[in-house]
Amino acid sequence: MNALERGLASIMGAAPVKNAVTVQRLGLADSGTIRTDADAAMRLSTVNRCIEILSDSMGKMPFFIYDSRSRQKLSDHPLCELLGARPNQWQTAFAAKKQLEAERINGNGIAWIRRDPSTLRPLEYIPIPKGRYTVSLDSNGSQRYTIQHPYTGETIVCGRMDVLHMMAFSRNGYSGISYLERASEVIRGARASQEYMTSYYTNGGQPSGVLKTESDLAGTLKVKQADGSEKEVSKKDLVRSEWEKVHSGPSNAGRIAVLDMGLDYKPLSASNRDMQFVEQSDLSVQDIARFFGVPLYKLQAGKQSYDSNEQNSIEYVVGTLHPITTQWEQELTYKLLTPREAEQGLQIRGNMMAELRGDFRSRAEWYRTMRETGAFSVNDILALEDMPDVDGGDDRYASLNYVPLAQWAELSAKRAETRGGGG
Repeated sequence: MNALERGLASIMGAAPVKNAVTVQRLGLADSGTIRTDADAAMRLSTVNRCIEILSDSMGKMPFFIYDSRSRQKLSDHPLCELLGARPNQWQTAFAAKKQLEAERINGNGIAWIRRDPSTLRPLEYIPIPKGRYTVSLDSNGSQRYTIQHPYTGETIVCGRMDVLHMMAFSRNGYSGISYLERASEVIRGARASQEYMTSYYTNGGQPSGVLKTESDLAGTLKVKQADGSEKEVSKKDLVRSEWEKVHSGPSNAGRIAVLDMGLDYKPLSASNRDMQFVEQSDLSVQDIARFFGVPLYKLQAGKQSYDSNEQNSIEYVVGTLHPITTQWEQELTYKLLTPREAEQGLQIRGNMMAELRGDFRSRAEWYRTMRETGAFSVNDILALEDMPDVDGGDDRYASLNYVPLAQWAELSAKRAETRGGGG
């Protein structure tokens, strides 16, 4: 028995039965797999923030009943309470819309509509979490939803008119595909980078190394278990585990190693390329932001300037929120209004101005332009700001500096005559 084998036998309490042992001080989980499901993905700050931003945007967006014929908002419609205050017994309108949008990002946002049995008027809508419903098509090609009743827990089958369905990108047209699934490769890389960084600092910022010995490490040793049984363990594994037990972890960072049994430790230096995971993290943020359509400034990333952020905010509303809002408007109109109301021109609309309220300069300029051209009155502007009307605020004004082109010669001659007469 050589010195190394005697040392192992002494350490492990085992009977004994020119190699190098790699000590892995830095790396991923033992399983070698990186989870990309919703819970794991949301541990990434970028993914979590993107979901929060999109769901908050829809949660705070006001929805109202709009008469497309008279172009008036209806404040006394029975659905106003459901859309703007209390969609169900325990949630505010913000909380329900936020949950529904977060579920849509995960593929499908499903909400069960509870109706009055006599009038079929919607009384409330209740978001159903993922895993408590299935979506399918019947023999007629109509959607069928099998959901777990939110009150009783029993399984019920609903037709398409009894369920609000906000859907992400879909290949079959009736079931959406999660953003996280489509971004799984990017998320997997970001998660690997995050685990790499965590492992690096958990192990005291020390790289992997090699334990060298002239002794023969081939074969196994019989190691006694806690229950008294014996287990065959590789001698290399025993050396590695004993070293890592003493020298791994933040509490052991910088601890002096005492080597015996003919061991020699040689650390493997981390190259500058290996240390570029911070740069890689920035690239991951950009890739994830592209999947969600969220501008970098909202993620506290990228170059920050007022003008560019202002433009990015507008592009976020137009390019990202507008398509989502359009789906919400069409789904709410089709499922919550009666067929007769739809025939009368009623619609459910979302006010995306709520997302731009923080941009005072652009909003003020837009209001001024609309008022000076006669498109808006003072009360129209106040209504968009959720403020009460003022006396005389319904009057509209237009500039006299602009005249019809056909009358330009006549009015120009009259102005010349007036100026000449005054001279």
